[in-house]
Amino acid sequence: MARTLDTSPSVEPKTPGVRPGRRRFRQTAGRQHHAGPLTYVLLIVATVVSLFPLYWNVVAASHTGDRVVQAPAPLLPGSRLLDNLSFAWDQVDMGEALVNTTIVASLVAASTVLFSTLAGFAFAKLPFKGRGMLLSLVVATMTIPPQLSVIPLYQIITDLGWFDQLQSVVLPSLVAAFGVFFMRQFLVEALPVELVEAARMDGAHSLRIIWHVVFPVARPAMAVLGMLVFVQAWNDFFWPFIALTPDGSPTLQVALAGLGAGNHTVDHAIVLTGALISTVPLLLVFAFLGKHIVGGITAGAVKS
Repeated sequence: MARTLDTSPSVEPKTPGVRPGRRRFRQTAGRQHHAGPLTYVLLIVATVVSLFPLYWNVVAASHTGDRVVQAPAPLLPGSRLLDNLSFAWDQVDMGEALVNTTIVASLVAASTVLFSTLAGFAFAKLPFKGRGMLLSLVVATMTIPPQLSVIPLYQIITDLGWFDQLQSVVLPSLVAAFGVFFMRQFLVEALPVELVEAARMDGAHSLRIIWHVVFPVARPAMAVLGMLVFVQAWNDFFWPFIALTPDGSPTLQVALAGLGAGNHTVDHAIVLTGALISTVPLLLVFAFLGKHIVGGITAGAVKS
């Protein structure tokens, strides 16, 4: 007896309470998506474009100043890298500048993360009068140019006798409005208010709630904020150049301002060598902590 072919369209089995489209999404959710050749080409191009400035910095630091300014510019490393590194290190006290910059950037990053997390938690989960108005004022301060505060801030540090001392750079940057707003926005979504209320019902005081509830939840955002603030403080030039001097206790950017200056010309190779020295510590930080930072970002982005 001949078999007949069933040409009727297949009917997807129905599951009570689940729509067909959502069911198909669940079936394909666990599959791995492989990138095509075009994706790899775009990633390679983006990587080369991103790394080229750093590569050319190394190339320029390995040539003489006259060769760097000639056209066409050199694209291959030269033989003067070690000589330029030694000259740049000795022309200014690069070792002291590295230590000072590490101290300033670390203190600014740690204090900003701490105070921003506390203020962000208060604005996100603690009800008090005037919370919306105070948050609006904090956000509004981000629109004020920092140049407007230079003169009164300079008068304050001179009256306190802090000129050319590291505290004149650290104390004005203990907290940032961006950090408060950043942590507030993260904690509004990531920290359930029921978790805070449950901790209070168990008898936990405010400090214990912050240490055992807020900080663990906010750790991914704290890592990202700390990285951003550390890089910003490391590269800050405007205010440290006013508050510090190259002959006193300079940071790296202040020390680099007097690097490579001659009688009538500037040795651009030496300047770029100093820039290379100031960039290497940041590259080491990203090399050792980049995986933890990316892991913190992805942990904060995944929701159950």
